Parts: sequence; structure tokens; C-alpha cells
Amino acid sequence: MTYHQPSLPPFFKGIALCTPGGDLIYGIDTNKQAHWHIHLCAGLQKILDLSEPPHFLVPGHTATVDRWLDPRSQKLITLAEVYPAIQRYIPLLTVIFETEELVWQIAPWQEEYCDPIIVETYRDRFPQLWEDHDLIVRFDPNNPHSHSEGFATKSTVFPTTAITDSYILRLFISDNSKATEKTLASIHQLLEEGLAHPYTLKVIDISQHPEQAEIHQVSATPTLVRVWPQPVRRIIGELDDLPRVLRILASF
Repeated sequence: MTYHQPSLPPFFKGIALCTPGGDLIYGIDTNKQAHWHIHLCAGLQKILDLSEPPHFLVPGHTATVDRWLDPRSQKLITLAEVYPAIQRYIPLLTVIFETEELVWQIAPWQEEYCDPIIVETYRDRFPQLWEDHDLIVRFDPNNPHSHSEGFATKSTVFPTTAITDSYILRLFISDNSKATEKTLASIHQLLEEGLAHPYTLKVIDISQHPEQAEIHQVSATPTLVRVWPQPVRRIIGELDDLPRVLRILASF
């Protein structure tokens, strides 16, 4: 099944759960009300055919992201926290939750809740959790088709090898005009209908983040950059020619 990761909403709470073997399941909640720890454990049970939900992984194998609008400053605030047992997956979590400019905080280890020795005692009962299935899944309990193995990667080496059979894209703009809105709508439609693999698209306003334009060697807008897979591809202007854009994105 092919899974397309849409651009994340402006405000959300995200929770990820990692297994000892390196698989990852995560959820995005725009209402910040869902009990995602329970959902993610239930999702792992179904996907890996476990006898019961692996609640013993919570909270020691989780990471959380919270993004909201500060009512006083009217600035977007993002906090990201990860437990020590899975901090090696921060590069992967950074891409999933689009936190490239954020430093992840290491949560204090709660030995009484997730003692590594106690977790290890579950290995014989849940051997699937200690296997690496190259699994990265966005889980939505309200959508039975949200389970996917469309992402295929060994998370421990991300992003050196990045995500196999997937796209990491950056769209650089310089304003929020109607023309820009039209470009965004066209690009989203193109990616949803034209790409056969998962993708992550991040929109960057170079007037707000000029350093990103320098890093990605962007000198004009709009510019669509295919960061992954390599080699890097840049499409400058004329993004209305959707067949051309799709052809360049899919080229190697």
C-alpha cells in the first residue's frame, strides 16, 4: 500500500513509539485530545500480530512533539521531547515531525516505569518487537487504511541512507500571495495524484528563513527542491507545468 504523508497542520500534538528492534509508529492529533499511547500500542499489536498491546514500552520508548500558538506573542511554539532509550532516532523523528530547526529535549528517565531490565523480560513473549521490520507507520485509529509499510528504511542509519522509495521535498516561496496559494494547491494535487511513493513536503518562506535558501542554494522563488532521493533536483519557476514537474521529480 502506498502512503502519502501530507504536510503537517500548524498546530498539533504528535507522539511516536519505537520498538527495541527499531520499528516506529506515530500519530498526529490536531485536537490534542486523543490518548495516542494506547492507540499506538494497539496499532503495533495489529501490525506485528502481538498477543496483546505492548504497554510496557510506554513511556520509556516514546517521543512527543507539541506545537501551538502563543496567545501573547502570537508566535508558533514547538516543544519536542524524547526518552533516552530512543534518542538515537532523533534524525528520523525530525523529518517525521518537521522539527529541523529545533533541539530535541531529552526527557528524564523514569526507571520505575520503564526499567530496561524489566523490558528485556518481555523478549521471549514478544519477539517481534526485537526484530527490525523496516517499519515506519503513521497510525490513525479512525482510518482503517492508514496502516502502511510504504516507508522502508533502517531507522538507525537515517538520514545517511534516508528513506528508500520516498521523497523529501522543499518548496521555497517569498510571500503569501494568491499566486503562491495557487502554486501550493497545484503542487499538493500533483504530489497526491502523481507520486507513487511516500513524500514529505515542507514550505519555506525565504523572507523568514534566508539561511535555508542559502543551505539549499535557492536564489529565486518559487523553487521546488527534491532533497531526497539523490541527486538533488531543483525546479525554478513555472511550477504550473505539472507533467514537467512530475517528470523532473521522478528522474534519476
